[in-house]
Amino acid sequence: MHSVDRQFMQQALRLAEKGLYSTDPNPRVGCVVVKGGSVVGEGWHHRAGEPHAEINALHQAGGHARGATVYVTLEPCCHYGRTPPCSKTLVEAGVERVVVAMTDPNPRVAGQGLRELRSAGILVESGVLQEQAERLNPGFVSRMSRNRPWVRCKLAMSLDGRTAMASGESKWITSGEARADVHRLRARSSAIVTGIGTVMADDPSLNVRLPEPGDSPRQPLRVVLDRALRISPAARLFSLPGDVVIFTAEVPQQRIDVITDLGAEVIPVPLGDNGLDLMAVMRQLAQREVNEVMLEAGATLSGTMLQAGLIDELVIYLAPHLMGDAARGLFHLPGLERMEQRIELDIQEICAVGKDWRIGARVLGN
Repeated sequence: MHSVDRQFMQQALRLAEKGLYSTDPNPRVGCVVVKGGSVVGEGWHHRAGEPHAEINALHQAGGHARGATVYVTLEPCCHYGRTPPCSKTLVEAGVERVVVAMTDPNPRVAGQGLRELRSAGILVESGVLQEQAERLNPGFVSRMSRNRPWVRCKLAMSLDGRTAMASGESKWITSGEARADVHRLRARSSAIVTGIGTVMADDPSLNVRLPEPGDSPRQPLRVVLDRALRISPAARLFSLPGDVVIFTAEVPQQRIDVITDLGAEVIPVPLGDNGLDLMAVMRQLAQREVNEVMLEAGATLSGTMLQAGLIDELVIYLAPHLMGDAARGLFHLPGLERMEQRIELDIQEICAVGKDWRIGARVLGN
């Protein structure tokens, strides 16, 4: 891998990051067009239905694209979807070389875009900063390769690992800066998932409220797992902009009608060993093109999801205080009795957020 290729691919990745909050359900993609060692065009994918990163970069480059090298963070598409195929446009632009970070996990592409470029006589290289590109789109990769979203579980705890007092009181464990950071995580998510217990105890909004000025953020899908459909029609989440989905078991149609009359969608799913079949829920969300799920739930649902192998990443906000051993813990994990049964984590990040600390960890084996 040449250092020049890395340099321009890093620039393309920075461009892709600009779509962090807006491209869903499409992947975040950036593109740089280089000729004679200088950038002649750059672009990034803004939102679904709008031109892809390559098209924006080629438009900026104009005639300078002929004979140029194109750096793009994801394999160019080769099929007609919401927009025409980028591989065809690259060929028509007369580019000489295309460098990609990663192949597209979408089965409709999956290497075919690169083959089209090669068959047209264009030099193609792939795998440049692949790991960084995959980290930028964990949900899109997961949905295409595993048929389920990437699940990020957010938790807030005291220094002694407690999430609420024994009474259930939990406002507020962390600082305002940490709570604002949570809203940025929500803003990049396709859906926010919680359980009926959290809805009944806290009546949460489950929406994005960013403190920064600017356009109103895209609101993620709000999802409640409610086996017996106990949710109150007066729940706050029904009165806010955005879509609401309730996953439930088989319940009387009259009860379903009450909720659907509020504008929400009720989806029955099978029962599993400990309530609703969580994998069935994840499959349903994947069918709705949900890439990244943010799980904001109590110890029971979070623990069940963790033991089912359905949590990929933990984001834990650690506050500098103690709440005592009678307070509630992070996860309810029955059956863990021996050290060999521990759930292994790989800590990816520890950083200060206001007076708190944010810990990011991947769940190994998922």
